[in-house]
Amino acid sequence: MFKKLLTASALTLALASTQAHADKIVFAIGGSPQSLQGQTAKLFADKLQQRLGEAHQVEYYDSAQLGDERQLVQKMRLGTVDLAAISSIMSSISDDFALFDLPFLVQDRQHLLKIDEQIVMTKLASSAEARGLKVLSTWENGFRQITNNDRPINTPEDLKGLKIRTPQSEWRTMMFSQWGSNPTPMAFSEVFVGLQTGVVDGQENPLTNIEGAKLNEVQKYLSMTDHVYSPIWLMAGMGGWSKFPEEIQSAIHAAAKEAQQWSLSEGERMDKDLLVAFQAAGMTVNQADKASFIAASQPVYDHFAKQVPSGKQLVEQAIALGK
Repeated sequence: MFKKLLTASALTLALASTQAHADKIVFAIGGSPQSLQGQTAKLFADKLQQRLGEAHQVEYYDSAQLGDERQLVQKMRLGTVDLAAISSIMSSISDDFALFDLPFLVQDRQHLLKIDEQIVMTKLASSAEARGLKVLSTWENGFRQITNNDRPINTPEDLKGLKIRTPQSEWRTMMFSQWGSNPTPMAFSEVFVGLQTGVVDGQENPLTNIEGAKLNEVQKYLSMTDHVYSPIWLMAGMGGWSKFPEEIQSAIHAAAKEAQQWSLSEGERMDKDLLVAFQAAGMTVNQADKASFIAASQPVYDHFAKQVPSGKQLVEQAIALGK
């Protein structure tokens, strides 16, 4: 009788544990809470919790608490993380996403929205699904700028000899190699210490990421290049997504749409405010000669067209959407 009671008790606890896990939606990002990525993610988590009510608990983790972006992708595929915000490493998962690693492709945020609707949510989303990932929304990460501790960067020649931290993307490293620097791929969570200790001389990121991770505190020069518009994608594992009831999927889509609209508007505002703030804090700011960078970038486009089967068509379509 005692054994039966123990067995029944254990079964009850197991069922309760399973139900508790089923009622949780685990959402994680690699970025800091102060960054625009972190602020957008927190807004999304709060909006989603409001829509779901008490029946489900949204567990949100920032600052790579559950792993960096590569680890989060694997955890989504395994089902231990339900949702994650993933950025530059997507080009290493699917070459199609390297479209957003091409320099000077995205003109502005209105152009981005057209690319999102007609390319990301169709062709790129299909490519991601073939690799076990569901693209749910495109959020602002921002136009990327270059910082370093040696000199202002006006032309690609100014990058020669500098160790520049890049995301773990072969396309971004190719770009900076083409421009003459020594690109050093590194997880974002390691960048501050890398700059502080001199492991790398500089890095490239949107102003919101620079401020969010306090990279401006260990960098002297800020060169405004706008060389890449870097989105961040809200994603789920295909297996986990298919298990969500329709009402949860709808709530996620609705909260993600609100987060997208807010992030694009806030990103534009913060770019203006942060530029003023960085200058006031003592950073030396210069506007780079974009024409010289564009002229030096053609080999990157040529390689994309050769390596990615649909590369030429993707580029042509993206450029046409900006006209």
